Amino acid sequence: MNPSEQPGTLAQRMRHTPYQAYSYSYPHKAAYRTLAQATPLAPIWARQDRCALFAYIHIPFCEMRCGFCNLFAMARPSAEMVERYVQQVLVQMRAMDGVLGERRFARFALGGGTPTYLSAAQLDTLLCGARDILGIDLQATPAGIEASPETITAERLAVCRAHGIDRVSLGIQSFAAGEMRALARPQQNATVRQAIALIREAGFPTLNLDLIYGIAGQTVASLLASIDSALAFRPEEIYLYPLYVREQTGLGKIARRQGADTLNPIMLARDGDSRLTLYAAARDHLRAQGYVQVSMRMFRAPHAPTDAGPSYCCQNDGMVGLGAGARSYTSRLHYSSEYAVARTETIGIIDNYLALDEARFAQAEHGYQLGDEDQRRRYVIQSLLTDPGLDLDAYTGRFGSDCLADLPQLAELFALELVTQDGPLLRLNDQGYAYADTIGPWLASNTVRALMAESGQAC
Repeated sequence: MNPSEQPGTLAQRMRHTPYQAYSYSYPHKAAYRTLAQATPLAPIWARQDRCALFAYIHIPFCEMRCGFCNLFAMARPSAEMVERYVQQVLVQMRAMDGVLGERRFARFALGGGTPTYLSAAQLDTLLCGARDILGIDLQATPAGIEASPETITAERLAVCRAHGIDRVSLGIQSFAAGEMRALARPQQNATVRQAIALIREAGFPTLNLDLIYGIAGQTVASLLASIDSALAFRPEEIYLYPLYVREQTGLGKIARRQGADTLNPIMLARDGDSRLTLYAAARDHLRAQGYVQVSMRMFRAPHAPTDAGPSYCCQNDGMVGLGAGARSYTSRLHYSSEYAVARTETIGIIDNYLALDEARFAQAEHGYQLGDEDQRRRYVIQSLLTDPGLDLDAYTGRFGSDCLADLPQLAELFALELVTQDGPLLRLNDQGYAYADTIGPWLASNTVRALMAESGQAC
């Protein structure tokens, strides 16, 4: 089934797998194109509320390329490329300092790739730049870093904690050796235990552990065993990610070599899909341990610190992305460098990034212009798929119109009993959360859906 031919109603979509596309961002990066002309950023940001910005630094380097990874990242870069990249991020920071004008940052994060692939000195360089060039008070600003167990060292953690980083997100995926082999990601549990011990010793208030379900050979029992292994470390947050097998990933290439005709999740669902059963068991298990569900993927422990800052989903308007592959979001323009998964194309994009000067960093060349419809749909998708839900009054306050009139398709959520309404607040119920990866794509505009189909992405 071609993505542009997928069923239009939610009821039709729900006859297939719930796992149709991860609505990590809207519009999806597959809808980005080269802009008709380079767009100066200063006027764009001048029209944006800059009192609570989110700064995000993307580090596209890793020790290894995980079989499931379709992120903009590359394994084992040269030491020269890494050092040049760190220095180039500082150049981009200086350009954005001039672009943004007066501003305040409410959240900061380093993501990837694997930011802890950098040396302690390189991490210090970037964090000093965030403080001294962008003016971010890291000691008072919620700040996080993504990491892999293999790259955790006491020295790297000490630098991050001294600068004020208060959250570490660690990619575990599974504690079962066979499942890790199925993901094409070698990992030893002893390394995981040592990494978590170092994180705890360094005093980070929030530890997040990422786990994956839907791995070949995984059962409810083995998934719950991995969750119990994670719970033994009392993480403040746990993210549960359904496995998606994508083109250009290691698992995708293996599937093609083994004769797979398609990687389209709707087509694959005809052979059965265990992920919903795994998800429901995992969700119920975490709730029984006192964890609160924040979205389809995120669960927060009762002992987690209170955090009034913007969500760590890194998708709100007012997002300042730094580094190759990092996306920036204003209300009317989303922009970034180009995107790739394959190593050769990724290296080319990084090389292009390393060649830019401050003048080029002060303009957008690749992205997506959001019209009124896409701004409304973005707001609805982001609100509806996470706790506490979609506030209809807040929508009216922002857009000056009635949400249910603007998006009449939302009526189907009521008809299918996927939402509850408490005053102006619409919240997904358990069934609604289970189908979040169907509801998100279903809410995409025709324009975004067509662009993604043109890029070979389902929506």
